[in-house]
Amino acid sequence: MKNSSSLNHHLLIYVIIVSANLVVIVTICQEKSLHQPMYIFICCLCLNSLFGSSGFFPRFLMDLLSDTHFISLLSCLVQVYVIYSYASTEMMILAIMAYDRHVAICQPLHYHSKMTFNVVVGLIVLAVGFPAFAVGLCVVLGGVLPLCRYKLQRIFCVNVSVLSCVDTSANRTAGYFLSTSNIFIPIAFVLYTYLRILIVCKRSSSEPNEIHRAVLILLSVEFLAIPPVSNPLIYGLISSKK
Repeated sequence: MKNSSSLNHHLLIYVIIVSANLVVIVTICQEKSLHQPMYIFICCLCLNSLFGSSGFFPRFLMDLLSDTHFISLLSCLVQVYVIYSYASTEMMILAIMAYDRHVAICQPLHYHSKMTFNVVVGLIVLAVGFPAFAVGLCVVLGGVLPLCRYKLQRIFCVNVSVLSCVDTSANRTAGYFLSTSNIFIPIAFVLYTYLRILIVCKRSSSEPNEIHRAVLILLSVEFLAIPPVSNPLIYGLISSKK
């Protein structure tokens, strides 16, 4: 009975995440007035949210339906790749959106010359391509390790190298590089950029609408970015304790 209730609960969460992101994507694609860099980045953020959620929920829902909880090495590596590339791409897109808002608010006269179509496409390729390569390298390094343990301590695959008894220094180095380049640097850039925006907006007290707009953008980004990554972790951990 508990499994059935938990299944319905998580299925509802997954449906809500997919529906909400699809509504945003379709709206942006259909409305020509929204074909601007900021909304294009939001659309990419939603697409990435669908990618990340689909890498966790389907397998998790299958586990809730099954009495046994086994996963092949290949499926585990695929799940690692999807979850980590999702998180890395999420942070990269948020960093790009912060840069876009910085140029729009702090350098409005140069916005259209700096955020051209080619620049937008290049930033999107960077946000998707670099994490795909970096995470792929880490997954390959983990996939070639001989395993001596086969029991995962979490509800989804996060690091195959912990199951190996051989030296994993190369994997740890790659993991540090991935965390620094794809997570911590983008987070620091986002915080620094929005701090600069708030400082500029505070100085421009004659234009309070810009402050209001910056706050709304920041809140909208949090609404789109946080639930897809927090819901699988929080609700998944809760259900694993039941």
